[in-house]
Amino acid sequence: MPTSSSTRLTPLLTGLAFLGTLGLGDAFAQTTAANTLTVQVNKPGAPIQKTMYGLFFEDINFAADGGLYPELVKNKSFELDEHLLGWRGIRGAAALTTYTVSSQQPISATNNHFLRMTAATASPDAGFINEGFRGMGVKQGGEYTFSVYLRQGPGSVSGLNVILEEGRAGNGPEAGPSGKVLAQTTITGLTSAWKKYSVVLKSSGTAERARLKLTMEGAGTLDIDVVSLFPKDTYKNRENGLRTDLVQLLKDMNPGFLRFPGGCIVEGRNLTERYQWKETIGDVASRVPLVNRWNMEFKHRSTPDYYQSFGLGFFEYFQLSEDIGAEPVPILNVGMACQFNSAELAPISGVAAGGPNASSSHNHEDDDPTLETFIQDALDLIEFANGPASSPWGAKRVAMGHAAPFNLKYIGIGNEQWGPQYLERYEPFMKAVKAKYPKMNIVSSAGPSPDGELFDKATQRLRELNAEVIDEHYYAKPEWFRQNVGRYDSYPTTGSKIFAGEYAAQSVAIGSPDNKNSWDCAISEAAFMTGLERNADKVVMASYAPLFAHVDAWQWTPDMIWFDNLKAYGTPNYYVQKMYSTNPGTTMLPVQRGGNAKNGEDNLFSSATADDKTGEIIVKLVNYSTAARPVTINLQGVKKLGKTGKATILASNDLNAVNSLEQPMNVAPKDESFKVKSSNVTYTLAPNSFTVLRIPGKR
Repeated sequence: MPTSSSTRLTPLLTGLAFLGTLGLGDAFAQTTAANTLTVQVNKPGAPIQKTMYGLFFEDINFAADGGLYPELVKNKSFELDEHLLGWRGIRGAAALTTYTVSSQQPISATNNHFLRMTAATASPDAGFINEGFRGMGVKQGGEYTFSVYLRQGPGSVSGLNVILEEGRAGNGPEAGPSGKVLAQTTITGLTSAWKKYSVVLKSSGTAERARLKLTMEGAGTLDIDVVSLFPKDTYKNRENGLRTDLVQLLKDMNPGFLRFPGGCIVEGRNLTERYQWKETIGDVASRVPLVNRWNMEFKHRSTPDYYQSFGLGFFEYFQLSEDIGAEPVPILNVGMACQFNSAELAPISGVAAGGPNASSSHNHEDDDPTLETFIQDALDLIEFANGPASSPWGAKRVAMGHAAPFNLKYIGIGNEQWGPQYLERYEPFMKAVKAKYPKMNIVSSAGPSPDGELFDKATQRLRELNAEVIDEHYYAKPEWFRQNVGRYDSYPTTGSKIFAGEYAAQSVAIGSPDNKNSWDCAISEAAFMTGLERNADKVVMASYAPLFAHVDAWQWTPDMIWFDNLKAYGTPNYYVQKMYSTNPGTTMLPVQRGGNAKNGEDNLFSSATADDKTGEIIVKLVNYSTAARPVTINLQGVKKLGKTGKATILASNDLNAVNSLEQPMNVAPKDESFKVKSSNVTYTLAPNSFTVLRIPGKR
């Protein structure tokens, strides 16, 4: 039954008196006071940069080929070191008299291998099957553009039979038996010269592991090259576009930037295997593939068939950045191979402060590049992104279909290098870029560890060189993230800013194949990010890593977005990142806790911003405890309060909870409204929860 205020108050006072006799009264009062947060709306801090929360893409875990880049044919041009990788002769190619990968009169100098098949007699088994990337994902009613270059040889081969069929589980030494036919056609009109043919296949069914079967119609010899099966359903329906559902997951995050193409992929295990952006633009069929440096890095997840086709190249990265509204942040090799591998170094010679002057075109024939080669690549990249059509590299961008500049503002010099070898290369590199492009913001590296002598020396020297942005990385246990929420509180407010370029909580250990994208990891990252937001005057960029992983072809865990050949899902970590990036606000607001409690004390974490565009105060709260927690938020100096706020809650009672393809929304945000009665807003946080409150009120 209802009771009066005095009736309710009496047992509370009695209880406090009893606690006092036990010496617990002060502790109880302090805990209660600590649940009061004062958001100083009338004392705004630094602006929240547009780049505050973004994305880091690296081609690991089949993130590009077999993932974001939706080409279904593996090794379409037979240019890999193992020329028939991904291809299998039907029943061991028994119906073929001979087959070989030849380079006799190829399509071009860069695409100089092709498959030559010869059959003495006509047979429905005279051909090959391509397995795709752990199979080919096709959808019922989906349309797929098949294209190929063919050349008719001696004999009476009249056509090429193209069959899209359901595959079988596993990858045996030969391709067979055949599965259900999903689409088929025959290409005719062959000539004795190379000619490109194209046809659209419409699938009659859905299959996660389909495969492509190509057989000769008739007997004789047929040359085949640049075999492609590409979905028509791509983002913005582009001919060489990207996988729609994966791009949409990125765009939904409202990212401030896209860092690409890595990561250690930039460095290569040696300099010959380094990423060279100039080899990834222009005609897709002419882009020379390269081994992926992650293919054999981990013995527990060896992936010898992992190559980069570069169908997703630098032009496509810039285009993707534009599509999702993110600033492009390309990272370039600084003349160092991965220090965890060969640590090969390009010599420093012939580099003046102003940098090289001659514009080079391609580097694949440069066996002994000096630092000058890498610097010139950077200068040419900026011209490619921002230069006019009258410039050599700007003209190449325009020829690819993008007349307007990409408005590149950031460029990274080196990925995750450390030690004096990096700093002695960084300095002339930086000076050369600044001499020609003084307004370019340069991202520099503090190394792979967030502390230690090498980290300290790099940070000190980079600050002395007035580096705009210093990239810090940290992979650690979940508790590290909660314990280091105040990491940037003592950083200087002037000079170099911080890019938290790679971070992710590791549930087991760094690099362990048993790591999970658990709620414990995600909520710990959410807690840490309150410290990033509270220090928006020092931290201007942040991104989780890695971004993507194929469920059947990963090398590293944990990862933010998982996918198979047909479906994808966001992890709890994805939703934490999304809640931050879609609720950034425009201005940081100081937050103080009652009882002089620090951020994170008693496992309560908080940050706040003002959104001057919408007229709202945004408060982010993490309750890392098994009990619900009532909080009072004092909006000091707020103006024009509204009556109804919006809460977005991400919570689970199970810290080991994960999402999956079968349960993609097991841990996912839920929205609810709440009443705002005064500038003292009360709200009860769910156990083990990350909550974003949007309160209508102006500063």
